[in-house]
Amino acid sequence: MKTITIPGLEKQVTNLIQGSDYFKPSVYEKVCNVLDRYVAIGGNTIDTAHIYCGGESEVAIGMWLKERNNREDMVILTKGAHHDQTGPRVNAEAISKDLYESLDRLQTDYVDLYALHRDDPTVPVSEIIEILNEHIKVGRIKAIGGSNWTVQRLQEANEYAANNGLVGFTFSSPNLSLAKANEPFWAGCVSADSSDLAWHKEHQFPLMSWSSQARGFFTGRFSPEDRSDSDIVRVFYSDANWERLRRAEQLANDKGVTTIQIALAYVLNQPFPACALIGAQNEQELQSCYEGSLIELTEEELNWLENV
Repeated sequence: MKTITIPGLEKQVTNLIQGSDYFKPSVYEKVCNVLDRYVAIGGNTIDTAHIYCGGESEVAIGMWLKERNNREDMVILTKGAHHDQTGPRVNAEAISKDLYESLDRLQTDYVDLYALHRDDPTVPVSEIIEILNEHIKVGRIKAIGGSNWTVQRLQEANEYAANNGLVGFTFSSPNLSLAKANEPFWAGCVSADSSDLAWHKEHQFPLMSWSSQARGFFTGRFSPEDRSDSDIVRVFYSDANWERLRRAEQLANDKGVTTIQIALAYVLNQPFPACALIGAQNEQELQSCYEGSLIELTEEELNWLENV
């Protein structure tokens, strides 16, 4: 499997990252089947978060890591400081609380990649960078990033870090997919637009896309007439996206692959380091993603797919 380099992390990161927002100890056999097969096709990076399944996702991953005795072979990406019912929680106290709880659940003393799950633009980047660097300094975190952070805030944070001899963000995790979002999935979520992609290209800044396959938009399950999934309708239904779907179908036919594999290849063939968070739940879905990750698209093909 292809890999990218994340500054601050010695291990390479595979460009397919296995998601875990359905992992629980109650379905541990399924967790093991998915993770064992993911590793078997060359994957080494698991995405989780402090809030996934009320914390049970991290618990299940910790069980698997201990049982397989493979912690040093794996890259763990977890996220913290998500808002709660009282509002934003992007502050030193919440970041530390979530990190300690995640480490305990994962049964490890460090996280390879730690991302802030949301941003709070009212909090100065100085406070955020300072607390994250305290954890980096003692080895609890190897590299830091922003999930659903704007590139403007990422740059502001990194300028502060550079000016103060501190470690800055070295990856970002917004939504990026061939289907362009009409509006955020949830409040505070960020989807990369053309100007964001230009920034990532200019800085060669690694991007790890969530909902990289647009939540099934390219599977053929949806049509302009079918409005049964209100969230997909709200976020992805547009004339431009139906045209992108048509072009993806045409290119897939030309290359002898599936449409959803073309959608995945779009994310992985960006002109900067890119990974896709995938939600594979069985061997068939894993194999489809693996085959899609091997497809190479030219710059002309990328532009043709996207610019309608």
